[in-house]
Amino acid sequence: MQKKAEGVSLRETFALHRRAARDMRRVAPGCFAPFILCAVVEAASPYAVIWLSARLIDELSTLRRPEILGRWVLWTVAVSAAAGMLKAVLQRWKNVRSELFGKQDEVLYTENFLRMDYADCERQETRDLFSQIQQNANWSGWGFSCLTLFCTQAVQGITGILGAAALTVSLFTRKVPASAGRLTVLNHPIFLAGLLLLIAAFTCMGPALVGRANAIWNTLAEQVRFGNRVFSHFAFMQPGKKEEDMDRRMYRQGELAEHYLSTVNIFGMGSPIAKASYTIVGPSKALSAALSAILSGVVYLFVCLKALGGAFGIGSVTQYVSAVTTFSGNAALLLSTVSHMQANAEFLKTIYTFLDIPNSMYQGSLTTEKRSDRQYDVEFRDVSFRYPGSDIWALRHVNMRFKVGKRLAIVGENGSGKTTFIKLLCRLYDPQEGQILLNGIDIRKYRYDDYMGIFAVVFQDFQLLDQPLGANVAGSAAYDRARAEKALTDAGFGERLAAMEKGLDTMLYRELTEDGVELSGGEAQKIAIARALYKDAPFLILDEPTAALDPIAEAEIYSKFDEIAGDRTAIFISHRLSSCKFCDEIAVFDKGAVIQQGSHAALLADSGGKYCALWNAQAQYYTE
Repeated sequence: MQKKAEGVSLRETFALHRRAARDMRRVAPGCFAPFILCAVVEAASPYAVIWLSARLIDELSTLRRPEILGRWVLWTVAVSAAAGMLKAVLQRWKNVRSELFGKQDEVLYTENFLRMDYADCERQETRDLFSQIQQNANWSGWGFSCLTLFCTQAVQGITGILGAAALTVSLFTRKVPASAGRLTVLNHPIFLAGLLLLIAAFTCMGPALVGRANAIWNTLAEQVRFGNRVFSHFAFMQPGKKEEDMDRRMYRQGELAEHYLSTVNIFGMGSPIAKASYTIVGPSKALSAALSAILSGVVYLFVCLKALGGAFGIGSVTQYVSAVTTFSGNAALLLSTVSHMQANAEFLKTIYTFLDIPNSMYQGSLTTEKRSDRQYDVEFRDVSFRYPGSDIWALRHVNMRFKVGKRLAIVGENGSGKTTFIKLLCRLYDPQEGQILLNGIDIRKYRYDDYMGIFAVVFQDFQLLDQPLGANVAGSAAYDRARAEKALTDAGFGERLAAMEKGLDTMLYRELTEDGVELSGGEAQKIAIARALYKDAPFLILDEPTAALDPIAEAEIYSKFDEIAGDRTAIFISHRLSSCKFCDEIAVFDKGAVIQQGSHAALLADSGGKYCALWNAQAQYYTE
């Protein structure tokens, strides 16, 4: 069953498009100028040629004076040439801006993701909403991409209507002379009113039919989005990704994709889209085109009869027929643009539902104290947390206090709450119960960006950018090169750095340059650790920092860990309990709770404890 579109009022339609235009002008100043100028020239230049041609034909059909004919020919050629050159220049400008405009909306989406609370950013509802926006754009350019088309069509329609009206007025004011006999009936107001009503009716009916066709696409939007998801996932699998390419070959995933594509009929014969195309959309647009042709025939008949009666010369026939039909076409274009805008408004509503997601986390106002002695005291006081939409507590009644300047290891099985603990500490989420205190003050009272500045974190799913190595480490194009080199050396990347011909200026990966360097997982992880060291924050947090490193590189990192951390408070999560031996304290998580806490020796001495069980489970693979 097709879902019936609710429709959007004209007032809301124009308000949404005004807002969208403002937003696009902010990220792309002057983006609409070439479209407006090109539309004006495109719409106005034919009328100049029509008027000049009519004068030329009138002269040819009457006196045929060579000097007058030469003058009209010269003007016609000059105006046509000037309009052609101007259109070519503007079209080039328009094409360049069009290419840029097509990507500028991504700036708005990126800004929104960076501004958004991380909790909302990670919500499945948010990701689904953004996916809908992308699929709508991929389907038929719905959303921001339509703005330049609407701008062009609206300006072209208005300019065309004004130009046509200026050339058509005399059609209704010039009278058929009395000597024309029965043709004088064309002077009667009923004929004039009838022609105007017919033009108005046909002009409105065409866009109405097009609007009906556009409305059908709205009812199919959900099915099309799903179809685009299927195609973008299976039919357009990205080549060149080594991990995906290997799996496809080893497990014949291409056959699975082909099977799925052949069984999901979204765009093929017999699909709802195909049925709508030949039952409603196609006939509606065909009838709209037929009405335009009928109108042209009626106008030709009326104008030719008045010319036959002597109201004007043969040249004016060309002028009036062209002007009236062009007037109708531009009026229809303007009305169909409004109809198209109403259809697009539904998709803009989806976009602004995403862009208007509010920040619910309290941003705080206190400045985080910048202590030269790095004496920060952090306490979890009866903290409980569950992820949005979940009934399961990820953490429950967690109480913990950090010993400043010490090394804390967090261990536990998968799903025990280790990473959630770090996310709460960094205030990516706020707990539903309890408090997290920094120097005795609830962290929610600190300025959010200021509080984030005291943490340097290496997450499991860290990201490096296709940028120079030094810029990746510093997170900035301008940075302290000596400091970046030291951070890389401390993280175990020194030898690899020395082997790079361009050093810190070496581009990572090859998406943006041919001479980029591809990194192994271990190398990328060392750079991520170096990035955390470069930030030089009081808290250094490493979430599985050596997961991609080989045993030798891992041992190197751990042997230097005390030296690397310096006077920072170091917290790291690990599944390899052998890495916890050098830490001052170890917290053991299980099912969202801290069930043990103490030094390696003390926890190992508790033979009935969780830590001892985990230790023995791993140790059996290294001892006989």
